[in-house]
Amino acid sequence: MGRQRQPQIRQRLLVACTDYSLEHGLPDRLEPLATAAGTSSRMLIYHFGTRDGLLREILGQARQRQLQAFTDLICLRPDEPYPITLARAWSAISGPEGAPYLRMFSRLHDTAGEPLWPGFRRTATTDWLAPLEAGMHSLGRPELATVVLAVIRGLLMDLDATGDVPRTHQAFHDFLSTIDSARERA
Repeated sequence: MGRQRQPQIRQRLLVACTDYSLEHGLPDRLEPLATAAGTSSRMLIYHFGTRDGLLREILGQARQRQLQAFTDLICLRPDEPYPITLARAWSAISGPEGAPYLRMFSRLHDTAGEPLWPGFRRTATTDWLAPLEAGMHSLGRPELATVVLAVIRGLLMDLDATGDVPRTHQAFHDFLSTIDSARERA
C-alpha cells in the first residue's frame, strides 16, 4: 500500500519552489528547486509528477500572485484621476516589485514557452483588459484599454531587452501626458 499524499506538504513545496523561481528564474534542473524547498528531486517528482508538471504549477502560482498584486494597482480609484493610477501602477510593474514576474514570464511570450503554458500569451493579455477598460471609461475612452495594454507590454519588453529604465519610464510618462491632454480637450 502506497503512502497517502499530503496536500499541505505539496503546497509548502510549491510555495518554496515559486519563491525560488521568482527570485532566480525557472531553473533547467530540479536540484535548485529541491534545495530551495528543503527536499529531494525525487520528492518533487512524487508530489508533482514531472519536472514540467512542477514548472507549470510554479508558473500558475506566480501568475496568481502577479494578478493579485497588479490588478489592484490598475483598478480605478474614485479619489484620483486614472492617469495617476496608471503612473503608480507602472512604477510597481516596471520596478523591483515587477522584475521577478517580468523575468519569469518573458520567456513564455514567445513560442518556446508554449509547451509549458499553452495559451499563455492570450491569457496574459486578456487578464488585464477589464480593469483597464474600467479605468479608461472614467476618461470617457474605454476603447483605449487595448492601446494602454499594448504600450505597457511593449515598454516592458523594451525594458527587459535593454534595461534602459530612464528611457522607458519617460516614454510611459509621455504616453500618460498624451492621454491626460486628450481627456482635458474632451
